[in-house]
Amino acid sequence: MAAHGLKRARPDELVPGTVSVITARMDYLPAQTPELDADWQSRELARLTRPTEAVVSVYARGRDYHKVLRARLQKLAERIAQHVGPFGHRAFTDSAPVLEVELAERSGQGWRGKHTLLLNREAGSMFFLGEIYVDLALPHSQALTPHCGACNACITVCPTQAIVAAYRLDARRCISYLTIEHAGPIPLELRPLMGNRIYGCDDCQLVCPWNKFAQRNALPDFDERVGLTGQQLCTLWAWNEAEFLRHTEGSPIRRIGHERWLRNLAVAMGNALRTLRQRQADPAALAEQEVLRQALQSRLEDPSNLLQEHLQWALAQGA
Repeated sequence: MAAHGLKRARPDELVPGTVSVITARMDYLPAQTPELDADWQSRELARLTRPTEAVVSVYARGRDYHKVLRARLQKLAERIAQHVGPFGHRAFTDSAPVLEVELAERSGQGWRGKHTLLLNREAGSMFFLGEIYVDLALPHSQALTPHCGACNACITVCPTQAIVAAYRLDARRCISYLTIEHAGPIPLELRPLMGNRIYGCDDCQLVCPWNKFAQRNALPDFDERVGLTGQQLCTLWAWNEAEFLRHTEGSPIRRIGHERWLRNLAVAMGNALRTLRQRQADPAALAEQEVLRQALQSRLEDPSNLLQEHLQWALAQGA
């Protein structure tokens, strides 16, 4: 933000000559997602109650959306050029200092929810946003009125209370930020609150009433990859770097690298150990604890200081 300054709010400074912005959205729920009311939301919330299951945010279970949406925006620009002739343009999707939600809201794509994401009456919030900056003067779309009313479900459910007030998010506490963008140690006070979420967090969207209208996408790009959904923490922990790169090829997950992947898993495994420790009377829980301990101990010689800090913390949760 410091590097780009007001370019975020002034499109013509980011792309000189920009006169208008075309905004677009692309739904990303996999085609096989159940369509019965909020069944898919309940199913995803249930994953959070299974401590040894690794939870990856829904949007990241398929192909990297940056590649998919940007390619389609470019095709759209080419089709526009067929009608109006050559024109200056540049496509973006979460890839530059662009105020995506603000632009989408002003163009009538939806309204900003209290969790700060864009909401649409026909599609909830389970979609990606993209933009085409153009040097064409286009008629303005009308903004929509907000429809969150008195609902505060997203604020209440946030595991780390990162939504500090309606429409205000402290990114430093957001699990999506911590597991994806944050490169260093995860703050000690936030680790127990992360549960088994290892890449991103969907909680505020899973409880949103508007997401019963979330749309499925027929593109195979967003189908869930085998091995990333419903997988056990220990299975993912066992991946070496080559296996991590192979399993995440073409996925947005690859960008965090193997070290941060293991860091996130270590936190989730520590949380699982602590949860299972509270079920000492259950023989199955004792067996699961031992499996987790052995898995963690298998990387005690790893040279990464970042990983060792989180690994030692995780082992301490089962002591």
